[in-house]
Amino acid sequence: MAQRFRLNGSVALVTGAAGGIGAALALALAAKGCSLVLVDRDADGLAAIAARTEALGADTATHILDLTDAASIAALPASVADRFGRLDLLVNNAGVALGGRFDETHLDDVEWVLDVNLRAVVRLCHAFLPMLVARPAAQIVTLSSLFGLIAPPGQTAYAASKFGVRGFSEALRHEYAGTGLGVTVVHPGGVATGIARNARGPRPLEDPVLAEERRLADEAGRVAFEKLLTMPPEAAAAAIVRGIERRAPRLIIGRDARVASLVQRLMPARYWAAITRLSGGKA
Repeated sequence: MAQRFRLNGSVALVTGAAGGIGAALALALAAKGCSLVLVDRDADGLAAIAARTEALGADTATHILDLTDAASIAALPASVADRFGRLDLLVNNAGVALGGRFDETHLDDVEWVLDVNLRAVVRLCHAFLPMLVARPAAQIVTLSSLFGLIAPPGQTAYAASKFGVRGFSEALRHEYAGTGLGVTVVHPGGVATGIARNARGPRPLEDPVLAEERRLADEAGRVAFEKLLTMPPEAAAAAIVRGIERRAPRLIIGRDARVASLVQRLMPARYWAAITRLSGGKA
């Protein structure tokens, strides 16, 4: 069995730290005795979480950063090295969403999802690998999704990004097997965050009647989807922290994610029809 990862005294970087799972992870890691590097583009939300982690005794640095900016990512390791001299834990949590059929979406929006959800993960891992492999024990955590296990209609960009995170993470873990660097890929199910509320939608329709019909349908779909997001971010964060400590290679969080994963493995070509039936035709 791999030696447990010691969080107390570690330096951890968390992206998307201003809200949702990222904020809950920042607080949980602070409570475990980590020093923190918190990254988000939401300056006010980031400052509020940093105040709470510092109140828990965590030495906290914040970086207001857009993860679509490759140059800013490349410059980040130097700032972390100047402040802390090392990094032990990299948590790639930030994510965005895009709903709608592929033929209804702007390619610019698809690129935006891939930039934040996948390319930023690759860039951050590449930028921080020298610091991480220099440590006796280090861990990379990547947040994939339930939609990195199954691919629903209307989620082409998001599923592509999250399946990409899964594949990248698994290959990276295999490359560093037997070293001090571990990789944990996380597949959360329905966690109560703002990702659905903040998702971009398909391109607008010119016909005002069709546009209003779509708006009403999209709003109904959003409300229905948000009802499935039931797990508190704090519960997801606690499960992730436990997984980090035991250096788990993969975490599937939530009953919905575990059931969907099982159905996909049993019926790899027909799982969506089965999941739709199991959910009463509402999937």
